[in-house]
Amino acid sequence: MNLPLFSTTDDPGPDFAGLLRRLDMSSGPGVASTGTAPAQGFRHGTTVVALRYAEGVVMAGDRRATEGHSIAHRAMEKVFPADRYSAVAIAGAAGPAVEMVRLFQTQLEHYEKVEGVVLSLEGKANQLGQMVRAHLPMAMQGLAVVPLFAGFDLARQTGRIFTYDVTGGHYEESEFNATGSGGRDARTTIKLGYRDGLARDEAVELAIQSLYEAADEDSATGGPDLIRGIYPLVATVSAQGFTSVEESEVAERFAALIERRRQEGRQP
Repeated sequence: MNLPLFSTTDDPGPDFAGLLRRLDMSSGPGVASTGTAPAQGFRHGTTVVALRYAEGVVMAGDRRATEGHSIAHRAMEKVFPADRYSAVAIAGAAGPAVEMVRLFQTQLEHYEKVEGVVLSLEGKANQLGQMVRAHLPMAMQGLAVVPLFAGFDLARQTGRIFTYDVTGGHYEESEFNATGSGGRDARTTIKLGYRDGLARDEAVELAIQSLYEAADEDSATGGPDLIRGIYPLVATVSAQGFTSVEESEVAERFAALIERRRQEGRQP
């Protein structure tokens, strides 16, 4: 494929997904794909959470992907940096969701290079909503993608969280949210422990606890795999940017949580 060229009077614009449609390359997620009925047995990813803390937001996701009632993958990544100051987590049809994240990352980078400025956090949320809406025909065929978006708003100097529905509608959450098959159990756990002004360590601990409780109730949500050394992914987004929480720290926190459960007489 040859690199497309544009004249000085024919500006391709900052919308990368729109550029793909213009070049008739709109087969990926988030670029008005229609397609045929999906094959059975596709992989499905759950559960992801996000909550605000004093310096930004914490985002976390389990690692399990399922195909029906079977475990298809034990170490799937569901939390990604969108750019330096934002993160996106995915639930739903795993293949299209990961592709949508990659396209979203490229879109934000393309916009910054073309316009010379970084898109606002609200603008990023709008862009992701447009991609989810363009994916609606596939969602109606069973390949729904439901992301969770969060980041640090440089203008407001605070963390912000946005949730989505399959039509592309996005809604800002003031404190926390979770999505996926274990989302309800995760939200309940966070609700019981959440308060304004949480410190970073407290927020990370609460996110880990929410995924642990979700895995205890929801068969599609994967808890810590101590034998294989697989743990949920956790990241923070603050004024310092996107930072992944070290796996060693996550492992230590899960080990401490399990030990507390034993001491309380609850089976881990």
